[in-house]
Amino acid sequence: MKHKFSHTTCSICGTEYSPEEVTYTCPKDGGNLDVILDFESLKKRLTPDKFTDLPEASLWRYRNLLPVDDPGGFGTPLHRAGWTPVYQPVRLAKKLCLKDLWVKDESPNPTASFKDRASAVVVARALQIGADTIVAASTGNAGAALAGMAAAVGAKAVIFAPKTAPPAKIAQLLIYGAQVLLVDGNYDQAFDLSIEATQAFGWYNRNTGFNPFTAEGKKTAAYEIWEQVIKNLPENNQKLTIFIPVGDGNIISGVHKGFKDLHALGWLSQMPRIIGVQSTGSAAIANAFHQGDEIIQAVQANTLADSIAVDLPRDGVRALRAARETGGTYLTVPDEDILSAIAELGRVGIFAEPAAATAYGGLVKAVNQSIVSPNDPVLVLSTGSGLKDVSAARRAVADAPIIEPTLDAVKKVIK
Repeated sequence: MKHKFSHTTCSICGTEYSPEEVTYTCPKDGGNLDVILDFESLKKRLTPDKFTDLPEASLWRYRNLLPVDDPGGFGTPLHRAGWTPVYQPVRLAKKLCLKDLWVKDESPNPTASFKDRASAVVVARALQIGADTIVAASTGNAGAALAGMAAAVGAKAVIFAPKTAPPAKIAQLLIYGAQVLLVDGNYDQAFDLSIEATQAFGWYNRNTGFNPFTAEGKKTAAYEIWEQVIKNLPENNQKLTIFIPVGDGNIISGVHKGFKDLHALGWLSQMPRIIGVQSTGSAAIANAFHQGDEIIQAVQANTLADSIAVDLPRDGVRALRAARETGGTYLTVPDEDILSAIAELGRVGIFAEPAAATAYGGLVKAVNQSIVSPNDPVLVLSTGSGLKDVSAARRAVADAPIIEPTLDAVKKVIK
């Protein structure tokens, strides 16, 4: 089989493997694998202009820098993942005394979350290697993304989800036709069980922090941020600061990898500063960052932001490096601040689920602690739709009054 990447490298020990040698993590130490492109060859045939001359409004506009073959499927959701909008909420910027603020909203993705990027690439990889069943553990979003993308190409998806996952997310899984197994336990237990099932039945596993191709899908957000924002910044102020919500660490590590790709090609003059934001109730990576090492201790996750509720992050080391290597940091925000962030984003027309709003909550904290200055260009990555967790959205705002059907009743309550 001809591969579009040269090799993989263990993020812990640095061991290199040929494309067909290892499927998931490093057999020596369990480290996550980085998929390495042939940058010297790419430099010879691509330029920044040629790289972006594909008109498709999806992540497949970057097929030249993806390690999988284009799976086809035009006219299906598989070819709609990515190329999400970037908004400039002027009122939020004014409130925070920021000169330039962008919010990249991932909710327009086919299954309404950032996870569609990873699933589109993983499904393409599954088709390439002839896998007929793809499995994942998920609190909802990753599973929904896999189920939707698998349905688009007629592949079978099996999803292990904690029984406590939000009903709207479970409904998505079922509607897409996935076989859903609700685990009487947490995400980490569902993750471990999915690995056992993968080994027992020979399925192809999509899990983040396990399958190296998930980060390859998620890195495309960095390409878009570069194309939509960074290229348009004035040359004397191109140091963008990006706030990213963090659970198992795969989104932040994927975005970091995308920027490293661009830097390796010579198209990105300076790396953005990446700031990871976790809930105080699920802060294993933030704890390790501030302790100054790469040893990540498990926590007992307890947060309403289910998409980032993780006891032991599976991509923690690379997530730590994403902040350290870019001059960033990690922040934590409590659930009450996450609810406030949902409401604030909603007032400028952005409906974010708790995990997505966590990134904006981190920005508010960063402004209050002078981690960002008024002239710093800032982007917040909002990773999923508020429709994913309506119960949390209802907690973020006051209940609507029930009134009699009279104009007098309206006058009593109208603001």
